[in-house]
Amino acid sequence: MTRSLSLPLQNHCYFSKSIFLPSTPLKRPRNHLLTSKKPVSISLSMCCSSPKMVRDASLDKHVVRQNKIRFVQKLKTLLLSKPKHYIPLHILSKCRSYLSLPDRRSIRSMIHRYPSIFEVFTIPTPQLPFNATKPYSQLCVRLTSSAVVLADQEFKLHSAISDNLAAKLQKLLMLSSHRRLLLSKLVHLAPDLGLPPNFRSRLCNDHPDKFKTVDTSYGRALELVSWDAQLAVPLSRPDVSLGLIVDRPLKFKHLRLRKGLNLKRRHQDFLIKFEELPDVCPYNTSSEEFVKETIEAEKRACAVVREVLGMTVEKRTLIDHLTHFRKEFGFPNKLRGMIVRHPELFYVSVKGLRDSVFLTEGYDDKGRLLKNDETSALKDQLMGLVRESKRMRREKRIGDTVNGSDIRDSDDVSSDESDDIGDDYFDGLENVFDSECSGFDCDLNKVHKSYDLGDYREKGEFWTVDACTGGANKEGRFLEPW
Repeated sequence: MTRSLSLPLQNHCYFSKSIFLPSTPLKRPRNHLLTSKKPVSISLSMCCSSPKMVRDASLDKHVVRQNKIRFVQKLKTLLLSKPKHYIPLHILSKCRSYLSLPDRRSIRSMIHRYPSIFEVFTIPTPQLPFNATKPYSQLCVRLTSSAVVLADQEFKLHSAISDNLAAKLQKLLMLSSHRRLLLSKLVHLAPDLGLPPNFRSRLCNDHPDKFKTVDTSYGRALELVSWDAQLAVPLSRPDVSLGLIVDRPLKFKHLRLRKGLNLKRRHQDFLIKFEELPDVCPYNTSSEEFVKETIEAEKRACAVVREVLGMTVEKRTLIDHLTHFRKEFGFPNKLRGMIVRHPELFYVSVKGLRDSVFLTEGYDDKGRLLKNDETSALKDQLMGLVRESKRMRREKRIGDTVNGSDIRDSDDVSSDESDDIGDDYFDGLENVFDSECSGFDCDLNKVHKSYDLGDYREKGEFWTVDACTGGANKEGRFLEPW
């Protein structure tokens, strides 16, 4: 029978320490990262490919507000583009694509939806062989007196701030790679910049010291003439106050995001390292200086988008309007993906048929613009006329119901959701003033040549070209055909 030899615990420890070698490696010091620090390369793959989009109702309401007055703005521009500021309805029916009207809605019913802005009237025509037995008349549409006053204020404002509008065009040319932009592309971005519809014929020719129009193989373009160093200054970063009790630097990097927006840790680390990169001046650097699909190229592309949105009236535009300038501004092919990847700078609204992009630093937490443009007051007045039209239609419906004659047109939908007309992809602005459009531009002066229509309102006279060529007429209106 064998006996097991038991050794004391301390002797067992003694033998184990002296005989056996340590099997686990020794721990490195805690500051080993500081001693052997390697440069970390930042790539676009560090960010999640498809971050989750969080809706912001306070910013989406601006898109809904714009959708409700899109038809009004386009029809108003169309009427002011004519010498006598009215259009027959049978000619206006050929402009459905420009007015963004669905097939189920008629133009006449849409005009009747805004009685405080548009009015329908009839004009006589000369007796011709086909109507010699009875007089022939046709329906036309024109602006009301309230809308004429608003158009007069808008015309005077554009004349007063023409230098500021020209500076916006000059800055856009300074951002482009070849200092040249096609007018057919600028016309899509012009309403968001606050430019008048006639900027191609007036604003581009009134400032020959800044830019000029040239002919290219792709069409007419606007080319930069002089470089202004005072305009080549990027937007300053907004001062962000964290509301701390003790004013001291944070221990960790802080990423300021919109309320309710939660990002993955990998995405947050990418955005923090993106902010740590040195700022890139989009005016002094070209897109050709950076390799495509790199973090440095994305840093410059975000700076260009930020500059363009900073020039707009409401600090927002459609993403499709920016994609028109992908080659001129050096944007990546996946521009929308880049914008969605940076929620700390931009917000993408999916309201409507086309996505809109907002500059988040231009709005407060409640979705209000921090700085209103000069033309914002005119847009508020136009919204007031739209609300007045809604009130007038409501009173008319109540009156018809009391009188027992509640009869409506089959296509006259009076619900609020019908105001939100869908946004078409193609604006059609570059062809809306061209006389080559078949059936669109008719010679209304020849139709009414044999008629003396007298005063505009009392006696039935309409606006004439002489009253709209730069001076005010006898009623004090200062309008001109666009």
